[in-house]
Amino acid sequence: MLNIDTIASQAKDIAGKLNISKYDVSGSSIDSTSAQVDQGEPKQVKASQRSSVTVRVWNADGTVGITSTSDTDEAGLELALKTAHEASAFGAKDNIPDFSPEATAALADAKHERHDPAPVSTLLEKLVAAEKELLDAHEAIESVPYNGLSQTDTQRFYFNSNGAVRSEGGTYISTYLYTKTAQEGRRPRSAGAYRVAYGLEQLDIDGCIKETAEKTISHLDYEKIESGKYTVVFSPEAFLSLVGAFSNMFNAQSILDNRSLSTAESLGTEVAKSTLSIYDDALHSANVGATTFDGEGTPTRRVPLIEKGVLSGFLHSSGTAKRMGAEPTGHANMGAKITVSPHFYHITGNGEGDQSLSLETADNVVYIDELSALHAGVQALQGSFSLPFDGWLIKNGKKVSVESATVAGDFREVLKAIVQVDKEEKLSPSGVAPHVWVEGLSVTGE
Repeated sequence: MLNIDTIASQAKDIAGKLNISKYDVSGSSIDSTSAQVDQGEPKQVKASQRSSVTVRVWNADGTVGITSTSDTDEAGLELALKTAHEASAFGAKDNIPDFSPEATAALADAKHERHDPAPVSTLLEKLVAAEKELLDAHEAIESVPYNGLSQTDTQRFYFNSNGAVRSEGGTYISTYLYTKTAQEGRRPRSAGAYRVAYGLEQLDIDGCIKETAEKTISHLDYEKIESGKYTVVFSPEAFLSLVGAFSNMFNAQSILDNRSLSTAESLGTEVAKSTLSIYDDALHSANVGATTFDGEGTPTRRVPLIEKGVLSGFLHSSGTAKRMGAEPTGHANMGAKITVSPHFYHITGNGEGDQSLSLETADNVVYIDELSALHAGVQALQGSFSLPFDGWLIKNGKKVSVESATVAGDFREVLKAIVQVDKEEKLSPSGVAPHVWVEGLSVTGE
């Protein structure tokens, strides 16, 4: 992996030769290996080693130039600094970015582990066994067309001419399995599951196989659903997908660009039922990819977005924080333009509110396991959505798979129509969340 102290020292020497007094550098280095199989044979094996470095340089007039490179050696760094310095003459003169005021502040502790990569042969062996077990789970399961094991060793860094030097890294491995069925006279059905861990020996492949098989089999006996208004239970993954689709509600840059469901004056207003709280928490103990600083070197932290139904905070870079009179939150991404994005959502009910609703006893309730076509079915600036879903209609506690249907509504109305946030929370790729019950959503059968 990269020696960040050496790179920072080289940058300082090069900047001195080029008469550059103010600069910063953000980057990462990633080594990854992934494998896929098809009918017991290797389908694809990929290995990559890639680096990305973004350099900003301020000139004597205070304007900024920025450039990116994949070269982390001394020659590549020199060219990047020189190019950014030349570009600074054309830098914007409004809302000029600056170093984060927290670029040298103490970082929180976060769990990182580094494991030796497993041989590709081991990855293929694990996947072939998983595929076979799924094919044997039911005669209707024809294939596992989407599957994979991917292991990654990553290192991130940030340093600037004021003496800030930050670096972190670790390994993680993930797997996904997604089936397809074939039955005469019946529609193909599919289902999948995902798991992630720091190393292969910790990865719950058996749990992934079991969840995939159970979901797939439960979808075989499907029925049409009548269109109408239903109480809907979103799975943790589905509700996280919905929140992510409307993340502009919490994004300070989107607010400043007038491309958000919120305004600066929205803080402190009630936007959801009091049983719901949403946080962005890069340091959450369940986040295998935890990060302690953002692209500007700002420490990450647990940021309340909605607390007990009240809009409590926005995600900031140092630039948006300065413009809105707030503190940076550690959500900046360095690039041609500084952007703001979430790290890891934690959705919770804090154990509060009525917990009388149960999937075991529910009747005429739609359970949405997975939302599809979010790129096409979401109007992020209007708040509306109309999305196909995989799920079940629950009748007296029994799940009956829905043949094909869409759910539609307005995200802001969904937040205010929540009737229960369950206590138990589950890990997914984008965060941790419980089941969320919402009344009065429109479901259209097809």
